[in-house]
Amino acid sequence: MGRVIVIGGGAAGMLAAVAAAEQGGRVTLLEQNEKLGKKIYITGKGRCNLTNASDMDTVRANVVRNPKFLYSAFSAFDNQDILRLLEEEGCPVKVERGNRAFPVSDHASDVIRALKQRMERLGVEIRLGARVTSLLCKDGACAGVRFLQTEEKGAGSIKEGEQSLDAGAVIVATGGCSYPSCGSTGDGYRFAEETGHHLTDRRPALVPFETEETWVKELQGLSLRNVQIEIRREGKVLYREFGEMLFTHFGVSGPALLSASSVAGDKFPAGLHIDLKPALTREQLDRRILRDFSQAANKRLKNALDALYPAKLIPVLLKAGELEGEKPVHEITREERARLLETTKNFSVTLTGLRGFAEAVITRGGVSVKDVHAGTMESKRVKGLYFAGEVLDVDALTGGYNLQIAWSTGYLAGQAGMKYIQKG
Repeated sequence: MGRVIVIGGGAAGMLAAVAAAEQGGRVTLLEQNEKLGKKIYITGKGRCNLTNASDMDTVRANVVRNPKFLYSAFSAFDNQDILRLLEEEGCPVKVERGNRAFPVSDHASDVIRALKQRMERLGVEIRLGARVTSLLCKDGACAGVRFLQTEEKGAGSIKEGEQSLDAGAVIVATGGCSYPSCGSTGDGYRFAEETGHHLTDRRPALVPFETEETWVKELQGLSLRNVQIEIRREGKVLYREFGEMLFTHFGVSGPALLSASSVAGDKFPAGLHIDLKPALTREQLDRRILRDFSQAANKRLKNALDALYPAKLIPVLLKAGELEGEKPVHEITREERARLLETTKNFSVTLTGLRGFAEAVITRGGVSVKDVHAGTMESKRVKGLYFAGEVLDVDALTGGYNLQIAWSTGYLAGQAGMKYIQKG
């Protein structure tokens, strides 16, 4: 019986190998890096937001592109399945705010260790330093791969010649273009094109925004929690979210803005409007400001706002509201107080574009789902060829949803690939 070859040792690839091996056949996983799951190591700031524990209807609702394509994959392997698998392999998990799931240890390495342990127990052959250069296809079917093997020898590495490996089914789980430092080369897109598949435009997604205003540099590193953001263009609201954001030397980032980039990320320039105090109505905020002012009547304005705003934000906020920070609080007019209130409820920045793939969490676009069977992840153009994970034109918002797409599509592809071989 032929083997299943999995190209890529990331989230989708490891689950594909697990699922195929569970069917009882031979499985070889080829990973070009020196270790498995290199991109997983940096997800969730190294803690690995491995999935979202909400009900699957909520998970589907957070898929931005082609959610209907994922029905079969989510049915084959859902969020409870990945949590159960990790627990069985000695990696306990916990659920935090927003139903985000993490390993209890807060170490992404424990997730990778658990998956590697499962693969080894199932007899998966894992080859590191193996970069696939091409697919071997004949008579409309995928029959193997060519690859370059790099072997570590002492202080250096030696590249051996190109090798071939036959297979009954091949699963492409190579990831996208995001975080190239993790080995994302876009090879999977090339494999797809060379075998006649259509690709949709690829762009950075879940990526920070650049801004027109240079004063954002003054706020670099400032994180704002529990703010309401709204992105508008030509009077139309493109995106609205409550959550956390971050100022950087080039613009804005943080969970709320990363998700925004997947929804409104190609329409520029656009206005970002931030409500710094969304829990307070304008009337409540005005009363709060009056109370603070009454307790600091003889202070200068810039020294009377530290109970309401982070210290780093105050001078920028005053400048945006055209307010004089040196002015004594007891001299502040009603009109000036109204400007402070308005700036607080509508602190504005102009978005001019997105950062590149080097800072993108995922890739938007990829292998067209019209060329892939949703029920198996098998190509409609080449028999025995499967696609899984980020290489496909499916993506979601932040919160663990994209990793769930990888787990689910990988598992379904692995399961279907081995069944295809067993059926001859």
